Amino acid sequence: MEREQEYVLRAAEERNVKLIRLWFTDVLGKLKSVAISPVELETAFVEGVHFDGSAIDGFSRIQESDVMAKPDPSTFEVLPWTEGGTTARMFCDIETPSGRPFDGDPRQVLRRNLLKAQADGQIFQVAPEMEFFYFAEGEPGVSPTPLDSGSYFDLTTSDVASDLRRRTISVLEAMGIPVEYSFHEDSPSQHEIDLRYTDAMSMADQIMTFRLVVRELAMEQGHYASFMPKPLEGLQGSGMHLHLSLFENDTNIFHPDPSTAQGQVGELSPVGRNFMAGLLRHAPEITAVTNQLVNSYKRLVVGYEAPVWVSWARNNRSALIRVPLTKPDKTSSTRIEYRAPDPACNPYLAFSVILAAGRAGIEGNYDLPAETTQNLYELSSEEVAKMGVEPVPRSLAEAIDVMERSELVHEALGEHIFEWFLRNKRNEWESYKSHVSQWELKRYLPNW
Repeated sequence: MEREQEYVLRAAEERNVKLIRLWFTDVLGKLKSVAISPVELETAFVEGVHFDGSAIDGFSRIQESDVMAKPDPSTFEVLPWTEGGTTARMFCDIETPSGRPFDGDPRQVLRRNLLKAQADGQIFQVAPEMEFFYFAEGEPGVSPTPLDSGSYFDLTTSDVASDLRRRTISVLEAMGIPVEYSFHEDSPSQHEIDLRYTDAMSMADQIMTFRLVVRELAMEQGHYASFMPKPLEGLQGSGMHLHLSLFENDTNIFHPDPSTAQGQVGELSPVGRNFMAGLLRHAPEITAVTNQLVNSYKRLVVGYEAPVWVSWARNNRSALIRVPLTKPDKTSSTRIEYRAPDPACNPYLAFSVILAAGRAGIEGNYDLPAETTQNLYELSSEEVAKMGVEPVPRSLAEAIDVMERSELVHEALGEHIFEWFLRNKRNEWESYKSHVSQWELKRYLPNW
């Protein structure tokens, strides 16, 4: 750590950094920042930066307001879109004045869960597919206007949205965030950028950076980028499919023993199958965290290629979990794809509950249910129910009811965040229930 701190101090001086932004998130995953000058950096590494935690959603109570932001030197990067390249950022861990990890810090929650896995020799690797929309404006109450009318994989050579995506990829690469793929998604002005897999903590930091970069660059052009799960009625929403695996050192322990796999496409090791079984069993309990908005459940509906049934398959995208094809010479790419999460979640908390669910399957040696081979999108709810397949929660209210009964989620998040999250989401649901929407006025006002 001291060597990394020395590198940051030297790099800040050599690159003429004038301002350093210390980043962290509140419980809902909104990015927060406090800025310091390079003169204060060495002290910040040793003592942290004090601030009033009671001003941050989900952090401290008034009588316990003092917290410290401790910069993580491994996350130092210059922000390439700032004028002259003289502003840098570092993510922070939040601590109490006594130096103890702060219970309300989502990054500390993820670290605690990752340390449990590391004690068993497991490194949690994640690769997300980030979907989002570009709009002409982002005014509340104004119907969003897409910047293009393209659809899946469309090649457009000169439109504004494609230029924005290219610029975004360049900035991400400049900040050390590798991009594997990018393309136009199915809905108008919907785009996808897939990030290369890395350890879960680094990826959570990258997702927070990604969301800021996408929005910042859109604003530079006078436009607006949104990670809202379902911004346009009648069209597909935005998901954040997560490709998940566990490693021991450099070995992917989801990859099966070649002597027992028998060359089957999409086969997993016993550990991989147990992890997937755990994720399936606990999926309803963790959905409030991976899909945390009222709007999230307007994406998770039949007819828009989003997963609505707790099931798994090899080559069937109607399932909640998919086991993608692995090339024989790329054992490191063996993984499962969890398709429920959306890009509005807090990645630190989402990764925490997903890892806890998968590890519960490993520790409990859960049996994996039968693979779903039928296209669930083409079946009625009654037909799917007869197959013994359960639905994912269909509203935020249902999701938080299931979460509230979950010992697994309570343990993964800790008492502080678990209780606050439930209160916040119940308030959100109550506010939504009492709101009179334009749909209701149009449908009922003239007739009743």
